Amino acid sequence: MKLTLRSRILIYLLVVSLSGVFITSFTIFFGVETQFTDYLKRDREERIEAIKKEVLQQYDKTGELTNEQLDNIIHEHAMTENLYYKLYDINGDLLIDTTSLQSMMGMMSGMHSSIDSSDYRSASYQLTKGNIPIGNLTVFYPEKLMGEDFIFLKSIKRNIILALLVTVVLSILFSLLFSNRLTLGFKKLKNAIIELRNHQWRTRMPIQELTYEMKPLGESFNQLAESLAKEELLRRQFTANFAHELRTPLATLRSHIEAFQDGVWEPDLKRLEQCHEELMRLVRLVNELETLIAAENPQIRLDKTKIEIEKLLFFIKNQFSPLFMKKGVDLKIESPEEPLWFTGDRDKIIQILTNVVNNALQYTPQGKTVSIHIEVNLDQIAFIIKDEGEGISEVDLPFLFERFYRGDKSRDRKTGGVGIGLSIVKALVDAHQGDIKITSQLNVGTTVEIQFPTK
Repeated sequence: MKLTLRSRILIYLLVVSLSGVFITSFTIFFGVETQFTDYLKRDREERIEAIKKEVLQQYDKTGELTNEQLDNIIHEHAMTENLYYKLYDINGDLLIDTTSLQSMMGMMSGMHSSIDSSDYRSASYQLTKGNIPIGNLTVFYPEKLMGEDFIFLKSIKRNIILALLVTVVLSILFSLLFSNRLTLGFKKLKNAIIELRNHQWRTRMPIQELTYEMKPLGESFNQLAESLAKEELLRRQFTANFAHELRTPLATLRSHIEAFQDGVWEPDLKRLEQCHEELMRLVRLVNELETLIAAENPQIRLDKTKIEIEKLLFFIKNQFSPLFMKKGVDLKIESPEEPLWFTGDRDKIIQILTNVVNNALQYTPQGKTVSIHIEVNLDQIAFIIKDEGEGISEVDLPFLFERFYRGDKSRDRKTGGVGIGLSIVKALVDAHQGDIKITSQLNVGTTVEIQFPTK
């Protein structure tokens, strides 16, 4: 069975959290018992040392090993600390014995083990004064915790187990919550992708609801969705434009041919020329589409050579001067003061410049000027084509390089085309690893800057 991302994250969180909880809990669980046992052992040793000290002090004062105060302390240890003593003098005579109290304490607590059973241990201490033996002290103490000590340790362990169970439950709950929170963005992205796959172009990711790490992914998705929506709009616009472009020449050809067939018109030279013009319009449309497909091919091959800018500008001037003179538009070309060279595919560079200069000519009225000059910046060389035409609105500027886009839908077919020219220019500039920028102002003019790397 394949686990979902949420299940994987949930398992990872549970493994990490529960491992930490169990390791910590067991360490505390067994550590408390060890520490508590060590504490009781140190306390017992301190009490025994206190008894030995009291015996020696009594011997110093009276020459006797016992007195009433010592007897009271020893009996108190038996009653409260489960410590039982047997005190012998140097001759082995028993002076004090509190082990008999153990049976009484056992009956009171409900325990029936005797002082001689395996539940008790004993330790003997020789009492000396100046390296001279004066007696012997034997201490009996329980092997395991008993009485209040046992109850205290048991309550601590019970609280640790309770805390462990509560922590485990909280770990599971928080792991479920966090895994759901961490995968929520991916769920939304998955649903958005499904909607986009179903051609719901208005689908967008709610960026403000995503985590910091998911926001770049959500923004990228929204940009992709906007791009696809824009492409869909352009596709529909192209379909309408292209259908319109095809409809007119096809309708003309159909009407002429039907008129010839019905004998309404004679196929004279003038009417045949009209049919030929409409046919050539269709051919141009197909050629433009083929050129665009070739230019946008990522494996486009460039025949790069060293190109002299002065000769390139001279070629453009000779090619366009008659057309500019015919329309009454002034063409100004500023050649560089010194020879400049750059590397590129000469034919495709000419195709780029020709397309841009031709656009400038088409939309520049009579009596105005189109200028071309060169700017050099580090390892870049730029062609600046500036016209004094009608300009382009800010709404249309971002879409100029999109395929089949025409800002002014009312333009004549002879000037408007189907919006492929600048798409071809953009593709060829990108193939040269260059850049193209267009700035424009309505009723003032348009400036196109085309940059190419010099090497």
